[in-house]
Amino acid sequence: MDEAAIRRYAEIQVPRYTSYPTAVDFSNAIGPKDYASWLSRLQPGEPVSLYIHVPYCRALCHYCGCHAKLVRRDEIIADYARLLKTEIGLVGQHVSASPTAARLHWGGGTPSILETDGMASILEALLDVFTFDPAIEHAIELDPRNVTPAFAHELALLGVTRVSFGVQDFDPSVQQAIGRVQPFDLVAASVRNIRQAGISSLSFDLMYGLPHQTIDSATRTAEQAITLQPDRISVFGYAHLPNRRKNQRLIDAAALPDANARYRQSEAIADTFISAGCVAIGIDHFALPEDSLAIAVAEGRLRRNFQGYTDDPCEVLIGFGSSAISHLRDGYVQNLADNGAYARAVASGELASARGHRFSDEDRRRGDIIGELMCRHEVNLDSYGGGDGFYDEITRLEPLRTDGFLDIDGARIQLTPQGRPFVRLVAAAFDEYLPAHQTGFSVAV
Repeated sequence: MDEAAIRRYAEIQVPRYTSYPTAVDFSNAIGPKDYASWLSRLQPGEPVSLYIHVPYCRALCHYCGCHAKLVRRDEIIADYARLLKTEIGLVGQHVSASPTAARLHWGGGTPSILETDGMASILEALLDVFTFDPAIEHAIELDPRNVTPAFAHELALLGVTRVSFGVQDFDPSVQQAIGRVQPFDLVAASVRNIRQAGISSLSFDLMYGLPHQTIDSATRTAEQAITLQPDRISVFGYAHLPNRRKNQRLIDAAALPDANARYRQSEAIADTFISAGCVAIGIDHFALPEDSLAIAVAEGRLRRNFQGYTDDPCEVLIGFGSSAISHLRDGYVQNLADNGAYARAVASGELASARGHRFSDEDRRRGDIIGELMCRHEVNLDSYGGGDGFYDEITRLEPLRTDGFLDIDGARIQLTPQGRPFVRLVAAAFDEYLPAHQTGFSVAV
């Protein structure tokens, strides 16, 4: 792809579309009463996914865009664990019959900051409300700098089945620039500890667009990652939003690669993984052919949620913790993001819901269109009332068609291979809410 086309499109700010509508379109018109009502409609034994958000870290990385805060006092962590258990009980008061937890994911922040005793007590609280599927996928995001053999063994005893390591980049100069120094040998040792504990499913998170990163260094990181044989890899473009994240002000913006370099880095990383036999999934995931995510692609079951691409079939996701988002059939609900406000709400015996969105039929329709584009890189609008009902959207896509990013054949829209990295731009054409929020998102590539 020529550099002019990359510059024209790669720096346009668009949502990542892990949900539709996106979180910026949630409103405070949705609150605890709505959440309680929506929870009460869950059916006995219904499979659900659970998410636990832990918004604390012992050290805050410069690049981090997550809802996370630096913490040094152990009592703050202990208090937060108690709040999580209280919130789980509050949710349980509105669930009339025990749903089946088919997936459980711990994220953050650094969820391992709870230590395994804290995690065990939270699992006990969850078991008071939910029945755990014997085949539950139990995943946790880990900082590889903190994974000892003993800790890995304790995670296995808790039933953890998948670990996701935040690798980002193996280049020492890049690690120094982003405040995340973790040499390759350290990560390799943590991988070994996890596998020796009997946890066989392993994911890596990598990034491109980081300060001092080059095409060559990004390729080397991908090659080194392959030697550790993770089942799946997620590759995210760094979103530099220092006005929203104070910690990102520690990053030297002059050291960041430009749009063309970002694109070439992402392209080189993808080529490296595909050459190694991985299956490309969506815009930023890769997996071994035998991994469940790759199988979901082959069988047309790939979906997208707040963790990115997934084979999770559950229609309901229940989130716990500050800023956590729940996805129910009626809509989205997000907890209070401020840790103090979250603590006060839960301590007072109230659900911590602060904002959300009630789905309309049109939301569902457009959400399905965006989901097809993000997961399959094509959509047939005849399944959604026909192309005539999307005249404006198709018109907005004309420049992308002219530049060879997609083909339009009647009501069928299909991205070309060179257009697939820019699928978020195509999805954005169907986002009714986007005109009100043209900035504040990450760039397209």
